[in-house]
Amino acid sequence: MISGFFAHSSRGDIGWQPLREHLHRVAELASAFAEAFHAQDEARLAGTLHDIGKYSELFQQRLRGEARSVDHWSPGAWMALTKFQCVAAAMAIWGHHLGLQRMDSSSIRNSLEPDQLRQQTGLVWKIPEEDYEVLLQRLAADGLQPTPPAQKLYDPNLDPSVQMLDVRMLFSVLVDADFLDTARHFGEERHVPPSLQPQDALKILQEHVEQLNRRTDAASQVLRMRRLLWESCLDAAGQPPGIFTLTAPTGAGKTLAMLGFALKHAATYGLRRIVVVIPYLSIIEQTAKVYRDLLEPHFGDGYIIEHHSLTGTRQMDTRESDHQDEHDKARMERLLAENWDAPLIVTTSVQMLESLFANTSSACRKLHRLVRSVVLFDEVQTLPTSLVVPTLQALSRLVERYGSTVVFATATQPAFVHLHEKVLVKGNRGWQPREIVPNNAELFHLARRVRVENPRDNPVLSWEQLAEQMLAHEQALCVLNIKRHAAQLAQLLWQRADGEAVYHLSTNLCPAHRQQVLEAVRTRLQSGERCLLVSTQCVEAGVDVDFPVVFRAFAPLDSIAQAAGRCNRNGKLPEGKVVLFVPEEEKYPRGAYEQAAAVTRGYLKQQAGAVDLYDPAFYDRYYRTLYDMTRPESQRPELQNAITVRDFVEVARLYRLIPDASINILVPYDMSVYEQLAEEARQRGLTSAWIRRARPYIVSVYRPRPSDAVVSFLEPIPIHGQPSDEWFIYTEPSHYDRLLGLQPQQAPELWIL
Repeated sequence: MISGFFAHSSRGDIGWQPLREHLHRVAELASAFAEAFHAQDEARLAGTLHDIGKYSELFQQRLRGEARSVDHWSPGAWMALTKFQCVAAAMAIWGHHLGLQRMDSSSIRNSLEPDQLRQQTGLVWKIPEEDYEVLLQRLAADGLQPTPPAQKLYDPNLDPSVQMLDVRMLFSVLVDADFLDTARHFGEERHVPPSLQPQDALKILQEHVEQLNRRTDAASQVLRMRRLLWESCLDAAGQPPGIFTLTAPTGAGKTLAMLGFALKHAATYGLRRIVVVIPYLSIIEQTAKVYRDLLEPHFGDGYIIEHHSLTGTRQMDTRESDHQDEHDKARMERLLAENWDAPLIVTTSVQMLESLFANTSSACRKLHRLVRSVVLFDEVQTLPTSLVVPTLQALSRLVERYGSTVVFATATQPAFVHLHEKVLVKGNRGWQPREIVPNNAELFHLARRVRVENPRDNPVLSWEQLAEQMLAHEQALCVLNIKRHAAQLAQLLWQRADGEAVYHLSTNLCPAHRQQVLEAVRTRLQSGERCLLVSTQCVEAGVDVDFPVVFRAFAPLDSIAQAAGRCNRNGKLPEGKVVLFVPEEEKYPRGAYEQAAAVTRGYLKQQAGAVDLYDPAFYDRYYRTLYDMTRPESQRPELQNAITVRDFVEVARLYRLIPDASINILVPYDMSVYEQLAEEARQRGLTSAWIRRARPYIVSVYRPRPSDAVVSFLEPIPIHGQPSDEWFIYTEPSHYDRLLGLQPQQAPELWIL
């Protein structure tokens, strides 16, 4: 029998949802999600109690439009804490609308105790006037009975970093279940994605790798290196789940080999999904395309999803999406990306790692999908030193408690094992990974195809001298540390060569422009034509170009190695050449990059200037030196303090891989496309469908100050009738240069990402 209490009011043709139905469905769905980490009883309790405040007359008045701002979460959180002594459930219920708050006994009790809530003045939220026992009686009258769990997720004896991740996991299953049932009631049935089917996927991948090896024109030594990596990954996949490293030189085929490891490992141990974590958007898009083209024809749409800042999920209201103008496939991918409900996810380091330290429902909702998954981190050397210790602690707990496997893959493996004692706390296993390729010295020997010139006096080259040296070669790449330097050198070369065969890459160029440049560069390289490319670090990771000569401005050791990976990449020459130099203005991106460059210089002096990029021990010694000098465990003390007091709000604020807020700008690269997209944005506002079409023409930049002149050229795109503060149209076409990309006038230095 339906009671007179409801969870949601009607909308359009959809009627009111009985509260009993909503609580029952959320409890069962949350319990099913939490079964993967043996917390189904507490998840069911949280689902049953999360909206018990809606049994109040005040909330029912709100549904009828007779009241506003009613607190319907505090009663359930208070009951979970006091009647059932379930701290994790209480935190999850309390946070399912406000976000996770500070977790200590005084903060929880002071915030939730009914009499104190009623005595406070100036409350934004009104609380139910009924005694909480009355709400429980109404719940029981609806046939629902909360029961205490046999085992509680929160353990007061564990380290705060561990406790916080455990709470986020329960929070994740609750808010995902709540979102899903609410969406279901309002007619948004979610597509059920295919399962991982790892054995079948591995067979398809193996056939693809064999075809690539037959078609390639790479040298036999490079082919042997790639085969050795592939075979080593499949051999290691039989080892039990845990923490792994994959240390292999650039050009060895890590993208496919680590997927092979993950598929076989998942098949062997019954793991549920694969999450590929990549630091750069450009690599994410090309990696996702490789995986999608290979696997989705066999397993269908929704097998692979991308999730990053340009997929259109961050600022869109999922309840008011642009249903009419989204194709079914695109809409399905957007919905699945919200909670990573797919077998294979390709995402950014920012999206993955910041979620592990988040406090909002939108960011934490997907976390329970990581349980019993294979998480592959590519180019892991990009993890900021200041965040290493808390990050490794969280990932170690993911392995220890939640049955996942974590793989750190790179050519320049950081010596994180050196931080094991700092990472090890009660509730995780520290950081002692197994190497997937134990004989990786052989891999690096097979990859030995470049000689690094590092004159001991570290010569300073003017832009004129550097241009002269590049012009002496038919094909050469120069990698610089900041975009202003790359633009200066590219312009000089353009003038000297009369615009012939000179190219420039940086994130000033939109993705479509960068793709066009890379296609032109690869065509010239393959045909043996003249080609001079000037780039920032954006060319160093995952970009498949093969130059005989690479000039590299002095940088952190891992950046030098990545630049060398663009030299003689396919081993066609007996030996490629990498030339290290110091530009006439020695300048680096601020922070850890600049610090690591200084450590590299001192380290190479200790090594008598020798640079052996094919010795894994060379990198191990470098990272140990870096950690000894920078003391990662002592960095960001404010973040560590917030973790110690279990303040979810502060931790989420302080844990940022990219601390500077950024905005996205539609740029006038292709004028016909630009005008069409700009007009649509002005007329219809920001939609997920628009974002997907606009992605190739978007440049991300640091948020300018209100006084910056460039602000006058930024037109906000409306979203739900209000101007967006994240998405803009650039209104002056003359500021987009065909060589250099977006060149805003009087822009502050390093404004563009």
